[in-house]
Amino acid sequence: MTLNQGLIPTKWAALTPNAQAVYDVPNDRRISFADLDSRVRRLANGLRSFGLRKGDRVAVLAKNSIEFQELFFAVGRAGLILQPLNWRLATPSLAKLLDDAEPKVVITAHEFRSVADELKRTVDIENWLEFGPNGDGTYEDLLARSSDDEPIWTPDIGGDDPFFILYTGGTTGESKGALHSHTSAAAGMLNQTVAERVVPTDVYMLTGQMYHIPVVLSMNYMKHGCPVVLVNFEAKQALEIIEAERVSAFLGITTMLNWMMAVENFSSYDLSSLRNIQYGGGPMPSAVVRNALDSFPCTLIQGYGQTEGTTMSFLSQEDHHDAIRGINEQRLKSCGREGFGTTIRVVDMDGNEVPRDGKTPGEVIVRSEANMLGYWNKPDLTAQTLRDGWMHTGDIATWDSDRYVFIVDRAKDMIISGGENIYSIQVEEAIAMHPSVLECAVIGIPDDEWGEVVKAVVVLKPGTTASEAEIIDTARQNLASYQKPRSVDFVDALPKAPTGKIMKRDLREPYLAVQPA
Repeated sequence: MTLNQGLIPTKWAALTPNAQAVYDVPNDRRISFADLDSRVRRLANGLRSFGLRKGDRVAVLAKNSIEFQELFFAVGRAGLILQPLNWRLATPSLAKLLDDAEPKVVITAHEFRSVADELKRTVDIENWLEFGPNGDGTYEDLLARSSDDEPIWTPDIGGDDPFFILYTGGTTGESKGALHSHTSAAAGMLNQTVAERVVPTDVYMLTGQMYHIPVVLSMNYMKHGCPVVLVNFEAKQALEIIEAERVSAFLGITTMLNWMMAVENFSSYDLSSLRNIQYGGGPMPSAVVRNALDSFPCTLIQGYGQTEGTTMSFLSQEDHHDAIRGINEQRLKSCGREGFGTTIRVVDMDGNEVPRDGKTPGEVIVRSEANMLGYWNKPDLTAQTLRDGWMHTGDIATWDSDRYVFIVDRAKDMIISGGENIYSIQVEEAIAMHPSVLECAVIGIPDDEWGEVVKAVVVLKPGTTASEAEIIDTARQNLASYQKPRSVDFVDALPKAPTGKIMKRDLREPYLAVQPA
């Protein structure tokens, strides 16, 4: 049985007890491996004291913090399942997620107290804890009164036992919970270790939020005994932290790197500690790659993954260096090749591999221990996605003779803007709330800063009017800010197939034709 991933701090608490495990920048707190491991044990025992049993869920609503990180390890030790919540969602959406997973305990940061109070009136959950400098003390009280002994359940937990649920949006507007195990987390970590070439002297900066799959990266660096620096990303502060903490690696997106390079007096920051930057969320324009390699004193890699599959393929450090020297430059548009512990195929509708000619499209399917166990409470959708040991990503791609994969379309018209997944149907439903809207289609169009931005194409009802600002404001009132369209086109009719399906590729085509290299 795979080692319980909740034991990650234990090894280093024994080997390097006083070494820094986590630096929580927003709260200006540091914790050693020894202190972290003690808190994890107490928290694991404390959570079980509520009468929780193996497999029960614990939800957390917080930004990056020591408490958030230790909760991952604590639920692992206790045989529970962590349910991180996206704090950017509206309260009704959070309530739906709680209703879906039915956690026995909800833990919130103090800054979300008003949200927690509203949720308490909506969902039937008995146990609530709060942490933070101005919190009610319930979280720390639980730790103080709980045993520091190793939880008795730990030796029997691991392998395919569930570890955490991460939610991803759905084309029907309904979120899906990807359930990961100790094994899938460990396999994702192994893929990352090989691709990022992790070394014991690394210092890792987590720029993404812990309700996203990159949280596996922070756990992986800690598994190597490396300190992790938690930030809520802001470009100037990120540069200051890299300099002050001698950060050697982080995961960014095109937007983040552009913002960092645009900071005034960028060249004055000492970034010499950087060894490698991984970026995700889609290919990076070659001009940005060149600028990044000129500006940052380190290598670049690209990672392609999903919430469901953690890490799947990588465009290596050497691929980037070759491309900017004119060798296989087209590969900057690819998501690389399969990871160390992953097998990728690109197949047609019958499951047969399409030719590796760089032209014939097919669906990307993945075999890997890093794949999820399935979708929480969705057996039918799980059966559609996981078939005969392969995870069907829904991403449409071509591949070349060397097995480099080029994504040409995204399943269910998902848009990735600034590293956030945006599902077009959710935006379309929000826009449709405007009384003048007859039909609309939402697409992602290329953008140098964000990778993609949301564009709405709208048909108005006869005899009515609406402005671009009104459409955007309607969407904003019903969505998270990052989901709203940046621009709106008004047309007389939308292009449709004989079946009546809107041809979104036709809408995207003019923008794809002018996409920067």
